[in-house]
Amino acid sequence: MASATVTSKGQITLPVRVRDALGLDAGDRVEFVEIEKGTFAIVPATRSVRELKGMFQDKRRKPVSVEEMNAAIVARAAASR
Repeated sequence: MASATVTSKGQITLPVRVRDALGLDAGDRVEFVEIEKGTFAIVPATRSVRELKGMFQDKRRKPVSVEEMNAAIVARAAASR
C-alpha cells in the first residue's frame, strides 16, 4: 500500500507507484471524488468524463428523467426570485 504525509500547508507528494498507475506527469491535475463519507478516490483530471461513467454508481438511487430535471430547474429558478 502506498502512503504519503500531509505537510503543514496541506500538501502531499503522490508516490511514484500511484503516479505511474494513474498516468500522471508533473503539472497534471487530479480530482478527489468522494465515494462515501470519509472515502475518496483520486482521479486524473485529464480523463474524459465519458471514462468515468458508472465508476461511482449508487444502486440505491432511482434514475431521474429529463422531465424531472427540468421541473427541478424551474422550481429552483422560481424559488430564487
